[in-house]
Amino acid sequence: MNGLKTMALMVTLTLMLVFIGGLLGGKSGMTFALIMAFGINFITYWFSDKIVLKMYKAKPVNESEAPELYNMVRRLSQRAQLPMPKVYIMEQDQPNAFATGRNPEHGVVAVTTGIMRILTREELEGVLAHELAHIKHRDILVSTVAAAIAGAISYLAQMAQWAMIFGGGRSDDDEGGSPIASIVMMIVGPIAAMLVQMAISRSREYGADAGGARIAGNPMYLSSALKKLDMASKQIPMNANPATSHMFIVNPLTGGGILKLFSTHPPMEERIARLESMRPGS
Repeated sequence: MNGLKTMALMVTLTLMLVFIGGLLGGKSGMTFALIMAFGINFITYWFSDKIVLKMYKAKPVNESEAPELYNMVRRLSQRAQLPMPKVYIMEQDQPNAFATGRNPEHGVVAVTTGIMRILTREELEGVLAHELAHIKHRDILVSTVAAAIAGAISYLAQMAQWAMIFGGGRSDDDEGGSPIASIVMMIVGPIAAMLVQMAISRSREYGADAGGARIAGNPMYLSSALKKLDMASKQIPMNANPATSHMFIVNPLTGGGILKLFSTHPPMEERIARLESMRPGS
């Protein structure tokens, strides 16, 4: 079922990108958007994990290099009935973690040095279980494809803006879209793409929280960890790419006020409340 959902998402977002390309550039715009979509889906499926790991200079570790972390991941992955994922460490002060990989057989769990310093053993188990839940649910590929397509839609909107500035946007259907369509898509396109990405990321975070609580065996492990991570992420900056911020267990980018409304992560208070409601006797 998750495989079908992934395929449906990729097809839907691809059609959205092609449709917007057609509005902005007619037949030539549709062709360009279709080629872009195929390229994005191919690269995302095969290379997204390598790209993001290299972006954050994550280093693979084995059992002899990080025995406690490695054994913890192995024990939890066995409990979740998953193949043992690769384990990576990022030299980052901000406590955070993410999972990547196109399927459970190619799963990767990456943690920062900061998260291993501030969390207890039980809290770290809760975080790792959350990331393993993402792998089990095949969330990573879905959210990465959504982010890539959203970025492509924003890119097309920027192209339309420059085309209008320099005299583009002809009305001939074979050569370009109408100026009115270009103006509308410059405004609506990036917002729609962002909302799609945000909705996908938020729903999958709730699912990974619940799944992680079951894998860890105690929802309070993750609840306690999230409280610490939320506070630390606001105090310790991280040079994170906004296109990958949805991958982390807590948003690595600080921001308040209206920016919270457009966060790829659900409200922390709601995540913690849901976890605590899972506590026996609640």
